[in-house]
Amino acid sequence: MSELVDVGAAEQPFCSVIIPTRHRPDALARCLGALAELDYPGDLFEVIVVDDGGQASLEPTLAPFRERLSVRLVQQPHSGPGSARNSAAAEARGQLLVLIDDDCLPEPGWLRELAKRGGGDPTCAVGGRTINALPGNPYSRVSQLVLDLVYAHYNADGERPHFFTSNNLGLPAGGYREVGGFDPDFPTAEDRDLCDRWLGLGNRMAYAPDAVVRHAADLSFTSFVRKHFRYGRGAFRFQAGGRSHGSRRRAVLGFYAALPRTMRRVPEATSKDAALLVLWQIANAAGFAWEAFCRLLTSRRS
Repeated sequence: MSELVDVGAAEQPFCSVIIPTRHRPDALARCLGALAELDYPGDLFEVIVVDDGGQASLEPTLAPFRERLSVRLVQQPHSGPGSARNSAAAEARGQLLVLIDDDCLPEPGWLRELAKRGGGDPTCAVGGRTINALPGNPYSRVSQLVLDLVYAHYNADGERPHFFTSNNLGLPAGGYREVGGFDPDFPTAEDRDLCDRWLGLGNRMAYAPDAVVRHAADLSFTSFVRKHFRYGRGAFRFQAGGRSHGSRRRAVLGFYAALPRTMRRVPEATSKDAALLVLWQIANAAGFAWEAFCRLLTSRRS
């Protein structure tokens, strides 16, 4: 059921904030704490936490917030974040489904800004701005630079953005269900696939730069390499599937062809981060090649 509540002269949608999580109770608690400080009316949003196959109960993590938040817990066998978001969407009451990750900390005005841009148009998805919460961690800092480069390329036309990440994204509930939600076969790049299918239905996207979340991804050398290796695998899956195989291939190749020019438009991409940017490219290319090799083996066996 969807709701639209009249508050004074303005209409504010009832929102369902969806958080997939697995084995990160401390990060989840920090995220919930930030959600409890939102300046959005408390009776106009719910929080749905999806435990994606965790081994320990999350009830002790959620209990301290139940008096400050309308929070529900959904549990499922481990199936990945896309599937977890779909499970939450199936039970959500909100007109606007708002996605965030458990290692993200929303600013107080985050939900208000997403709702203001996306709550009144059933065909418009709205993405916010993500910033790095750990500037002292070089791996976290460069991962944020990578996202900035991706946004600078795919959203170069501010009036017609093409991609937002799933840790800061609001979608009308009806449109989410019409597009079929996330494809659970994508362990990464599921948000690229969703945005591509969303636009393929003739819908549009809008950017809300004041809808800010701080991403506290505490990465090490190993987790940095693993993360971007997985993203490379996801990039191959994205290119290989979807509504237009050819257009997806051109999108992927176009990003890398434009990368030197795009980097000049992102002032934070300085020479001191060059080595990690090269490592990002190597890990990403290795993941892409590995996924292509796995697909080739599978096709030969079938």
